[in-house]
Amino acid sequence: MSAVVQAYAGEDPDSSLVDLAADGDSQAFKQLYERHYRRVYALCLRMTANSESAEECTQEAFIKAWRKLDSFNKQSRFSTWLHTLASRTTLDYLRKHKSWLKLVFSQEDEAVPEPQSASLEQDSIELSSLDKLLCRLPERARIVFTLHGVEGYRHVEIAEMLGISSGASRAQYHRARNLLQEWLNHEA
Repeated sequence: MSAVVQAYAGEDPDSSLVDLAADGDSQAFKQLYERHYRRVYALCLRMTANSESAEECTQEAFIKAWRKLDSFNKQSRFSTWLHTLASRTTLDYLRKHKSWLKLVFSQEDEAVPEPQSASLEQDSIELSSLDKLLCRLPERARIVFTLHGVEGYRHVEIAEMLGISSGASRAQYHRARNLLQEWLNHEA
């Protein structure tokens, strides 16, 4: 049995709450929300680089999770399923709020500005210095870096999600790594 399969062989810590929530128990789902909100929000924030957009994506991901809970097949942990759902929800949000062709094929000469710390403090979530640097990355590079480097998706999966080649995904990942390394060296 592979290491990945072995990791899922144990009991999912969310299993009993998922079962209750799937049967319509809103308090059980509220507990799942409270357990996973911060990490889902952090993922959405890394992908959007905007706290308001991240909040929208987070809420939409949990709404979709509630509606699709009966389709969760328990082949993986609930947290894995939820983060996949959140990633796809955020990509859908970005597609809806921007021209998808512009998102994928733009020159991206300008880096995304850092989010304002005041709005992040209101959310009671602080970004690490790496997260702040991630927000400065060009959008496509930021999304690929987040999906591959943070969430662990393979380049083939990212390519399918974004409608690009796996080579383009690798190139954007390396672009992001190089920019982050350059910025980190500059700050040191």
